[in-house]
Amino acid sequence: MQQAIIVAIGGAVGALARWSLTFILNSDDLPVGTFSVNLIGSFLLGCLTFALTQQLVSETTALALGVGLLGAFTTMSTFSVETMKMFQDGLSTNAIIYVMLTMIMCPVLALLGWHTGARFLG
Repeated sequence: MQQAIIVAIGGAVGALARWSLTFILNSDDLPVGTFSVNLIGSFLLGCLTFALTQQLVSETTALALGVGLLGAFTTMSTFSVETMKMFQDGLSTNAIIYVMLTMIMCPVLALLGWHTGARFLG
């Protein structure tokens, strides 16, 4: 039960941070906020995962930050709906670019996060 509360608290913070950034950054044509949170979240999760594998953070911290905060901060579902909406609004080129950039950049930033963690934490 304690783990569920830790994840819930982290999730509340992550969801509020995501909502704030997307509110500030999104426009009608380009979901810059969602793209940004997914990139940032991928990088930070890469760092956190490295730290966890090296036992630099506890499993409880990883639950709070990884599953809770970053799980709520990043969003595949909003990315999917925004992509669908761009197609429906006739912004097919934007939608295709958005999908390609997200699918390439998020794993690249997760890897960069891992290597950054290894360099500065390892």
